[in-house]
Amino acid sequence: MEGVRTRRGADVASDHHLVVANLKLKLKKNWTSGQTALQRFNTAFLRDTDKLNEFKIALNNRFQALQDLLKEEETSMEDNWKGIKEALTSTYQEVLGLKKYHHKE
Repeated sequence: MEGVRTRRGADVASDHHLVVANLKLKLKKNWTSGQTALQRFNTAFLRDTDKLNEFKIALNNRFQALQDLLKEEETSMEDNWKGIKEALTSTYQEVLGLKKYHHKE
């Protein structure tokens, strides 16, 4: 609190006064945990040709398995997109790994 003052209220016979205060808040940063936050993958590994080839092969294998699975059974478009997302994120995590965070205070 910086400044607190009292002001007279309306011009009536009352013992109530208006209290005016200036408040200054300092908010603390609240870091989220890794699961709820957006996952960032270490894409710098893709500059290396060996890692890039490994990533391409792993992703191709995942999509081939997903395509074979989708041919066998009738699925909705939503399930197809979930399968594609799962294939991408699991391949990213296996081959590239997550980026390391360095939080600044």
